[in-house]
Amino acid sequence: MSRHARSLTRILAELIVQSDPLNDAAALEAAREGVLDWFASILAARSDCGADKIEAALGVPLRQRESEAPHVPSSTVIGRGYRLPPPDAALINGYLSHALDYDDVHESMRGHPSAVLLPALMAEAEARRLGGADVLSAYVIGVETMCRLGLALGRRHYEAGWHNTATIGAVGAAAACARLIGLDAEKTVHAVSLAATQSAGLRVQFGSDAKPLHAGLAARAGLLAARLAAPGVQGAEEPLAGKIGFLSIFGGGQAVEDKVVDSWGQPWQIVEPGLWLKLYPCCSAAHHAADAALAIRAAHAPDPAGIADVTAAFPPGGDAALVIREPKTGVEGRFSVEYVIAAALIHGELGLDTFSDRPVDESVRALARKVRRVYDGETAPAPEAMPKGRFTIVTVTMKDGTSYTERVDCPRGAPGRPLSAEERLLKYEDAVQGLPEPWHALPSRIARLERIADISDLLPDI
Repeated sequence: MSRHARSLTRILAELIVQSDPLNDAAALEAAREGVLDWFASILAARSDCGADKIEAALGVPLRQRESEAPHVPSSTVIGRGYRLPPPDAALINGYLSHALDYDDVHESMRGHPSAVLLPALMAEAEARRLGGADVLSAYVIGVETMCRLGLALGRRHYEAGWHNTATIGAVGAAAACARLIGLDAEKTVHAVSLAATQSAGLRVQFGSDAKPLHAGLAARAGLLAARLAAPGVQGAEEPLAGKIGFLSIFGGGQAVEDKVVDSWGQPWQIVEPGLWLKLYPCCSAAHHAADAALAIRAAHAPDPAGIADVTAAFPPGGDAALVIREPKTGVEGRFSVEYVIAAALIHGELGLDTFSDRPVDESVRALARKVRRVYDGETAPAPEAMPKGRFTIVTVTMKDGTSYTERVDCPRGAPGRPLSAEERLLKYEDAVQGLPEPWHALPSRIARLERIADISDLLPDI
């Protein structure tokens, strides 16, 4: 049957139900790596004060335990010592996953897939006592769905001010959860439909609590959509295509619908181009500049007091996500190339402490004021650029006229320059400092995740 004889959403639903991604060894390995990186991201954020606010809004009792209501299926709030109903656990875990902007990125969707998908999948799988293979399959399919939607929407969606992690994320989480809980194609259509109508999230929120909350809201929306579809709650039969469908509305009339299903899984998007696992806990759009500034510091150690001027050259639009120019705190600094460059040049590292909620140090603030953004429409992007068409050229000019320049087209951690297994493990070990020993053994369990029959056995029982 032709594409035009069946709805786009129906074809997508059939692909979600029928695909078998774990037959692909590369997809399986990439999924395991994504899970480990997600745990590093969420555990590093376990004490984030924003989660306290969400708990208060939900009315979560202090140190709520499963023993208080053992008959109610519940899910772990990772790293915080209590359990909640799966939709609420997905909400808080989604927030924590994205709180530090330390979580993975994918070029095809211009957003953060795992921060939405894994909170939803882990919460539901734990409550239903499903296995690791179930989670991994659904995760690969969720990444594929989000990426295909991102490719279909194109650049217009993000540039118009939408936050792809939130908007696309809700639909991706619904697809993943539908697969996880075994919905048929008909009910998967409605899960996607119910998620599409919940899609929201604005880039204007970058630098506030709402930005990571987007990931939690999308995780909960997708999970809830699949749960609603399971007993028969229905949405529109074709929510994605058409003049008033998801793609047309969110794509500004320029979406290419067929990209949602064309070449599905050939290869899987989690493999090619693959996930970008972050080395620094800040917006990925600043990682090119971070690498460049750190290279200049390592090679030349310029005295900050002797710096007259710093430029960061982007291709037009290359800094769209870096919405803050004069951050007041390290949290806001995650979205400021001025701050990232200044902190890198002064401290020689960009770690979790660099992007804390503390006020920006005056020495960093002073140097950040010397950083200027310029836009270069003439320089050709490198073939290996990640994302495609992107680069950053950092030039530090000293008061004596000496200048140092570094260009980065593909940052460390991005596809093309992936982190080593040792670097990925070090990121995780850094994130779990101060946690009990069972958490340190988690990487070895993730390495055999597809063989774990009950996902509850993955998490330390502490």
